[in-house]
Amino acid sequence: MNSQTAFPTKKKGFVKTSTLVLFAFATAFFPRLLRAAPLNFVHFATVPLAFGVALFQTRTKDPKQISITRELLGGLYLFFTISFASALWNGAGAINAILGFLLLAEPFMLLTAIVCIPMSPAIFERVRSWMVGFVGFHLFLVYAQYALGFCHLPGDCDNIQGVFYRSGSGHVVGSSISCTFGIYYLLTAKHRPIWLRILVFLLAFGNIQLADAKQVLLMFIVGFIIISLINIKNPLRTILYLIGITIFIIVFSWAIQNIEALSAFNTWNRPEMYGPDGEATKLKLSGIRIVLTYFHSPVNWLLGLGPGHTIGRLGGWMLRDYSSLLSPLGATRVPFGETVPVSELVWAYMASSWLANGSSMFAPFIGWAAIWGDFGFLGLGAYLYLCSIVWRRICPDDLPKYFMLTVFVCGLIFTQMEEPAYMLYIATVIGLRWQEHESNKKKYEESIQQSLPISTE
Repeated sequence: MNSQTAFPTKKKGFVKTSTLVLFAFATAFFPRLLRAAPLNFVHFATVPLAFGVALFQTRTKDPKQISITRELLGGLYLFFTISFASALWNGAGAINAILGFLLLAEPFMLLTAIVCIPMSPAIFERVRSWMVGFVGFHLFLVYAQYALGFCHLPGDCDNIQGVFYRSGSGHVVGSSISCTFGIYYLLTAKHRPIWLRILVFLLAFGNIQLADAKQVLLMFIVGFIIISLINIKNPLRTILYLIGITIFIIVFSWAIQNIEALSAFNTWNRPEMYGPDGEATKLKLSGIRIVLTYFHSPVNWLLGLGPGHTIGRLGGWMLRDYSSLLSPLGATRVPFGETVPVSELVWAYMASSWLANGSSMFAPFIGWAAIWGDFGFLGLGAYLYLCSIVWRRICPDDLPKYFMLTVFVCGLIFTQMEEPAYMLYIATVIGLRWQEHESNKKKYEESIQQSLPISTE
């Protein structure tokens, strides 16, 4: 980006860039519905394309946009360097390094593209309307699948997945996106009547019940508790938050014991599963314990075992499920000197646990542990640095920070931090919130400037 270059006289480039952003998101959001395996990889090309076009075609003189973009680029370069260093040290294939980097970096790339676009109000409304339409269609499919009897038996509720139909944990991914959308729409669509915003919110959170995605509710509750504690500098707001949380917990605890439709939440209400020797604790931490048995050098603590070699989405699923596509490209599943993939041992441990089929809440494939396992503490530090840039520079209020905290909690449960559709949606919502805040601030500054008396000197 060139800070000395003036705005172009035409806005055509901006429209093309915003269209590419929408197209990049769509390529990650809809492929599972089309059930064509190669389409699941298209976003690995479209997101970098939107990122590159935004950087090289968009011109802005706004120092804040330039500063944020440069800081994000620095963080991405740092993470890219560590990712490939980890791959080289551990003998991972080049395709491992590329996919391992993109799975985690794509949200920051798309967010960079959104932030560096000087959006006019018309372009902002266009992008937001399309995003509402995308998730609205997903919600329509959720309720259509329920109405058509996709959940006629209790164990079939995982098939309520919306646009993520038949994609494993699609019910969790879909519910996470629905709930994020419900909160975002309720609090930001102020041009819509309040009854409509509340209805959309209720329909969005209804996705949790229809799909039996209990862990999603936990994500949003814990995220809300954390954001309340962060706001301790405002005692009144914190007290109100905590009172609301306490009332919710009391009512919800009563409801799961007395309302049949909510009885599934009692799956977690077994104290004997927890503690050092509890089955839940042993199963949840088994992935980390198995990764540690593969650490044979101090460098492993810094660079991990290589991208795709441990318990992330790439190592746990993609390299296995898409082996016919990735193996010819040189994909690897084990680091130097090893013969058995970490993920196979973890899957075997899960198969031996009576708790594994109860809920993915206790799955040993943990997002934060996966980053550490693949890229070591240096990679984890670089990823957290990117998160800190977004938190400090692009979250103008509590709403995007709350969404980031739900992602943080999600990363303690499963590998959804490497789920492109979910993370790209979070990135888009945060970027749109930032654009809206900056636009409102500029309008306010202009109104103040216009109200100042004109000097006659």
